[in-house]
Amino acid sequence: MIRIPSLTAAAATLAVAAFALTGCGTTTVDSAGNAAVAAASQDCAADTTTTATGAVSMTDGVGRTVKLDKPAERIAVLEWQQIEDALTLCVAPVAVSDSAGYGTYVSAETIPEGVVDIGTRGEPDLDTLYAANPDLIIIEAFGADDELITQLEARGVPVLATLGANGADPIGNMKSVFSMIAEATGRTERAEAVLGSFDKYLTDAKAKVETAGLPTSSFLFFDGWIEGGNVTIRPYGKGALFTALGEELGMTTAWTDEIDKSYGNGGVDPAYGLGQTDIEGLTAVGGANLFYSNDDTADSYVTELAKNPIWTALPAVKEGRSYAFPSGVWGAGGPLSCQQAIDAFVNALLKG
Repeated sequence: MIRIPSLTAAAATLAVAAFALTGCGTTTVDSAGNAAVAAASQDCAADTTTTATGAVSMTDGVGRTVKLDKPAERIAVLEWQQIEDALTLCVAPVAVSDSAGYGTYVSAETIPEGVVDIGTRGEPDLDTLYAANPDLIIIEAFGADDELITQLEARGVPVLATLGANGADPIGNMKSVFSMIAEATGRTERAEAVLGSFDKYLTDAKAKVETAGLPTSSFLFFDGWIEGGNVTIRPYGKGALFTALGEELGMTTAWTDEIDKSYGNGGVDPAYGLGQTDIEGLTAVGGANLFYSNDDTADSYVTELAKNPIWTALPAVKEGRSYAFPSGVWGAGGPLSCQQAIDAFVNALLKG
């Protein structure tokens, strides 16, 4: 989950909901991401990659040494990217956090029936978690001193902590998290095949964008929510995963620290690359192509956008270059979620 300490609890909830992308908005990219999943996700029953059987000794995302007598088979997973990753590796968890939320916001992989739900991601039900008898617990953290690590290790089950985000290399971190889970479960061969397919997918997509003849390569992805009756916009700047994917496709981010600071927000979050502004702040990106998450909740920020004269006067909106991402493309996911995002970008640009 994307956690930004500066957000209020209500705003954070709505910001997460913004990743549930629905079909209203200026231009909706129909069914983007289905091709990515169909092309990259194999039926695990037909998977031919091997599973390692030897002892595991590895360094996790926060610098801790994790040792296992053999690759983990019964994993409990407390974050959505890591759930997706495990399933892509053909490892079905015995327990996960917030399976209902995952099913709402993540479409790249489906949690099988019978997997135990252990409650919220930040505060799992420990009794239910350990009753599932896991041999490894996979979490997300930003440091070895994370309180959750200490709490979980007290029960004697090994904990693998993956780095929550890395604004210096968001795509690299996505791959690293995936590869760590693969190493811990003996599925490195599968991981190499998936990541190889991802790299080719990205290269092929970039070639498609190059032929599109875009009027501008400048772009911004954003989401938002309503707080205190006003629309808050969360622009994705340098360091955001979706921004990095767009840049790999040949586009250039329009949201810079200088823009962010001009609105008094002090630059984007260093880990996630996310900023905060209002509707007027979108004027700072000029004629950039706009991509955004959508939601159809009763207090949808997108509904309010459509009513706002500042929004309707933006060049991208007037010229049909503002695009709503489709539903189920998780903005902090693994290789398959990223391929869905790549599809959404490419389908929008080619349609435009």
